[in-house]
Amino acid sequence: MSYSPVAERIRRHLIGLRMPRALEALQTVQSQIEQGQLTALEAIEVLLGEEYSTRESRRIKMALQTARLSVTKTLAGYDFSFQPSLERGRVMALAELGFVERRQCVHFLGPPGTGKSHLAVALGVEAVKAGKSVFFATLAELVDSMRKAEREGKLRERVKFLSRYSLLIVDEIGYLPLGSNGGNLFFQLVNACYERCAMILTSNRGFSEWGDIFGDPVVATALLDRLLHHAIVVPIEGNSYRLREHAALIPEHLRNRPPLNETGNTAQVKRRPGRPKKEEMTSIPG
Repeated sequence: MSYSPVAERIRRHLIGLRMPRALEALQTVQSQIEQGQLTALEAIEVLLGEEYSTRESRRIKMALQTARLSVTKTLAGYDFSFQPSLERGRVMALAELGFVERRQCVHFLGPPGTGKSHLAVALGVEAVKAGKSVFFATLAELVDSMRKAEREGKLRERVKFLSRYSLLIVDEIGYLPLGSNGGNLFFQLVNACYERCAMILTSNRGFSEWGDIFGDPVVATALLDRLLHHAIVVPIEGNSYRLREHAALIPEHLRNRPPLNETGNTAQVKRRPGRPKKEEMTSIPG
């Protein structure tokens, strides 16, 4: 198909502006104009819309890779009916990302398989779509990377790198042992992130067990002091979604697990002088 003189000039402009998707759509749009299906303004909107959609899809794909969100989960894909203890509306409120703007910390607590990681990743995806910088890692991966940086004399740079994101997601707290000095390394990261960036943490252990997780009650108390200030705590009760088809094979004492105590030993946390009292800790009940 040949271009009209005006369309030819538009084609050259699109090439100069590096708008390949709009260039691809130009012939179709010109044909629709000639057939009376589009006005001039509508044609401009279509061309710009095609280019914008392509660029936005590319941006989101690259941002998800940078965030290490290789397995994309969505809130639409979460089965709220399987976890009736979790109110869908309250989770969707988190998807509005006000907690990111307020630099709050969201805790998802619950037994394995209840969807904590799914929700954390899904909120990370929403943040990426909104243009926020996001980084996802398990606690073990974070500590390993910081331990390596410490050996290389680059710990300060690593902490600075990790704390520059708008949202840092730390998955699987309490699943694997941290080894020597792991709690101290994680504290340095949390201290750098405190009131500077938002965080999402997932754990299968209550806060009262964090002394065991990090191998030092003093370090655990210092972590909770920061992570429960401005916190949103979301306990999830219920059985494993992954094992739903084989529930009969699970021993009774494992199927009927008591709910996690989402407040744990927080009453024992010594707050720094001048810190606001506990109105900052919001528990989203199951």
